[in-house]
Amino acid sequence: MSLFDTRVPAVLLRIDRNPFHHGTLGAVRSLGRAGVSVHVVADCTASPVRASRFLTQLHPPPPPGAAAADVAVVLRRVAARIDRPAVLIPMDDAGAVAVNRLRKELSPAYLLPQQPASLPERVADKAELAALCGAAAVPHPRTVVPASAAEAAAAAWRLGLPVVAKWSRPWLLPPGSGLRSTTVIRSAQEAKELYARSTEAGSRLLLQAYLPPGPDLDWFFHGYADRTGTLRAGGPGVKHLSWPRGAGLTAAGRWTPNPQVRTLAEHLVSGLGYRGILDLDFRRCVTTGQYHLLDFNPRPGAQFRLFTDTADLDVVRALHLDLTHRPLPTGAERPGRLFVVENYAPLTALRPVRAGRESAWYARDDRLPGWAMWALWTRHASRRILTRLRHLRSRSTAPADARVIRQAPPRVTDDEKANSR
Repeated sequence: MSLFDTRVPAVLLRIDRNPFHHGTLGAVRSLGRAGVSVHVVADCTASPVRASRFLTQLHPPPPPGAAAADVAVVLRRVAARIDRPAVLIPMDDAGAVAVNRLRKELSPAYLLPQQPASLPERVADKAELAALCGAAAVPHPRTVVPASAAEAAAAAWRLGLPVVAKWSRPWLLPPGSGLRSTTVIRSAQEAKELYARSTEAGSRLLLQAYLPPGPDLDWFFHGYADRTGTLRAGGPGVKHLSWPRGAGLTAAGRWTPNPQVRTLAEHLVSGLGYRGILDLDFRRCVTTGQYHLLDFNPRPGAQFRLFTDTADLDVVRALHLDLTHRPLPTGAERPGRLFVVENYAPLTALRPVRAGRESAWYARDDRLPGWAMWALWTRHASRRILTRLRHLRSRSTAPADARVIRQAPPRVTDDEKANSR
């Protein structure tokens, strides 16, 4: 007999358009293997996720930059098609924030953890997180939220260059703007110029003291806070490789016991009253040895399948069991396991591992997504290489003494001005 109530399907919501989001595939496989019907609300047109044999059905996602009302329309439509209560799992911050705002409206069609009002939105907001860490006495990089370009320049000097610049709500960044969620800036002028784009970014700019990266300094913690607030499943891990290098998602990470990181996670969850799945990012300061919380993501991290214990329990399965009032099995931790994203760390994916390895894309019982990923990644990499070659060629063929000549605008007479009004 299954531990799971397979009468209750799961709905995964992802608003982000990233076709290489392997965390979505991990959730599809985890619940699908348990016999749960898995519906995905995401743009998977070109994603390997659509090839998984554990996927029940794809549904069209909300449009890019959708308001909460637009998300509600989509989720109500999906609920009507399923026609029974389902466990709803946001897979990105934008989805987590929208679902939290729609909690009353989505009930009882969807099962959700009982959260304090607006808490997921507050922890996902980088500026709000700094204040929450201060109140909870959890180490966090010194943070300044400037109110003007001049304040941004002064804060950059005061914090000590270089500094880290973040947009407080990165999920609001418009596609194609060139703005990144996190940037290392090395001058006061850069701070001023970045602040000037606050309206375009859609959220506040914050500046943080720079904690240098290095081997064994970047840590993460995944867990599920159940109805009592107890952290279940998950655990601490160390990031070995990231994509992009130095600051990015985990390309290779290992389950590594760390009592300090676990204690910080438990303290934070207890102090905030948080319930549900969480993904925390820490960086250890080489000077003080303290672990500083950098991010609090109120949803599954992309590498959550790393923390699969001997009872085959992970944070996504823990959520489904808890919300359907089923007991969570007690399994032993499996430290030493390695998680590898094959397209970001191909050499690591080929090396033998004694303690076991969880691959982001490859699975013996679900091979098609792995093949689809390599086909998609080859096209993606080829396009990027061709773009770079064209850029280099255009630079090499440009005259060495070429200069940009700005032509003065034509003079407009008073009569022409009047006719244009």
